[in-house]
Amino acid sequence: MRCPNCGNIDDKVLESRTLARGDAVRRRRECVACGCRFTSYERIEEKPLMVVKRDGRREPFDRGKIEAGLERAIQKRPVSRMDVERLVNEVEDQATVLAGLEREVPTNIIGEMTLDRLGLLDKVAYIRFASVCRHFENLDEFVEEIKRLGEESDKKRRKTVGRG
Repeated sequence: MRCPNCGNIDDKVLESRTLARGDAVRRRRECVACGCRFTSYERIEEKPLMVVKRDGRREPFDRGKIEAGLERAIQKRPVSRMDVERLVNEVEDQATVLAGLEREVPTNIIGEMTLDRLGLLDKVAYIRFASVCRHFENLDEFVEEIKRLGEESDKKRRKTVGRG
């Protein structure tokens, strides 16, 4: 470690302390040449969460992209900013778990996780997001997704009514 006072690289460690649940180590050091005392911090450099695109390219996970897509999907819909923030946090957390040691997750998995949660918030926003995420090419694909969504809602309603 280079001394901030004289630039010498010889020092001795006086004290080490673990910080932040073991995520960092704080060390008090003393320069052997000039006696200056200073502090250094050590942290593990974590591999960033990477997203694997459809064409095989990899890029760092960007929660802003999910937020932007959701903002377009919920435009003029009764979904709060807090709901969007919570949804993105849940997707990011689940993507991190799914990525495992490789720290990579495909974009289609992220899209489906987002859709699952969005479907619980707002069906119209779900269809809007699905049209982009699943690359709807024609009206028939919209109609099929709306029918599927309606059938799922009917099944849930029947289960709820059957309990009472």
